[in-house]
Amino acid sequence: MNKLMLPVMLLIAGAVLFSFTGKVSPMELVSTDSLRYADEKNLRNIQQLTFGGDNAEAYFSFDDQWIIFQKTNPKEGITCDQMFIGKVPAPGEKFTYKMVSTGKGRTTCGAFTKDGKHVIYASTHLGSSDCPPVPDRSKYGNKYIWPLYDSYDIFMADYNGKIVKQLTNAKGYDAEATLSPDGKKMLYTSTKSGDLELWIMDLKTGKEKQVTNMLGYDGGAWFSPDGKKIIWRASRPTTPEDIKAYKDLLAENLVAPTNMEVWIANADGSNPKKVTAYGQANWAPTYMPDSKRILFASNHEYKRGFPFNLYMINEDGSNLTKVSRDQGFDAFPMFSYSGKKILFCSNRNNGGTRDTNVFLADWVEE
Repeated sequence: MNKLMLPVMLLIAGAVLFSFTGKVSPMELVSTDSLRYADEKNLRNIQQLTFGGDNAEAYFSFDDQWIIFQKTNPKEGITCDQMFIGKVPAPGEKFTYKMVSTGKGRTTCGAFTKDGKHVIYASTHLGSSDCPPVPDRSKYGNKYIWPLYDSYDIFMADYNGKIVKQLTNAKGYDAEATLSPDGKKMLYTSTKSGDLELWIMDLKTGKEKQVTNMLGYDGGAWFSPDGKKIIWRASRPTTPEDIKAYKDLLAENLVAPTNMEVWIANADGSNPKKVTAYGQANWAPTYMPDSKRILFASNHEYKRGFPFNLYMINEDGSNLTKVSRDQGFDAFPMFSYSGKKILFCSNRNNGGTRDTNVFLADWVEE
């Protein structure tokens, strides 16, 4: 769901890396909707939910009543990503939230279960109560690198933060989990096969199946709203040099997610297809409510690596349309199950800081 997360976790680190530090001119924003840029035709009534720190990967509950997200804010004593939930606020109402993770280690990629009583998320707390170390990028030519902490496992907890079940326990990285529309299956990324692949678990039986098998990073996956397809981000090293670089980093539990494209497949992993071929980082994809169009984040327009904006595209790769316009970072979109609302994370309105916050908006089709 991993920062550029992802991870996707790292996703939040990505938000920091590519954040924009300049202030937005008031003339660039629509006066009647002060958090919306003039060309953001699909977004209306944008409401900022968090203020300060790094807040990312915000997702709806199945009934659209709750939001889960991960947060780091040293000023609040939160020095390592932890998981929080809060009720979706009414327009103009303050968003209040509480921690549902243990407060130990690092967490990432939260989601709600369909019973309306539990959440799932990945955490490193069994490996150590301390925040795991961030890789020294100077050792790797100052490349942007995500750590794949092998202490990440996926847990289920109730809304009070009590862990009721450990869902994964394989050696290696297990994270980036989302659930099928019927709530019965969990789609996640794991290194248990020796590569970063997608797996599907039946939550009732615990039975698992690997659904990708091409060399490269496969992650941040979602089911389509109709449950018939899956969508994810993937890297596909092909040259001998790129393959060696990828494998060398993976051996150190690292990945460099700077060249990713959007992929789709049938829900069982069959008939995989690459949707985008823009180069750079095309990631955080999600199917739109019609299960035909896609919304994703990308920096492909900018050789310097940012801004990141949201784009809409048909699943056959046609009709690319730019949706968001912040000059820093817009990513992690998720539609409400009603299809009327959208959550996303952005650097907008951060007062010239590097803060990334959660935003809620009405989705409007032109």
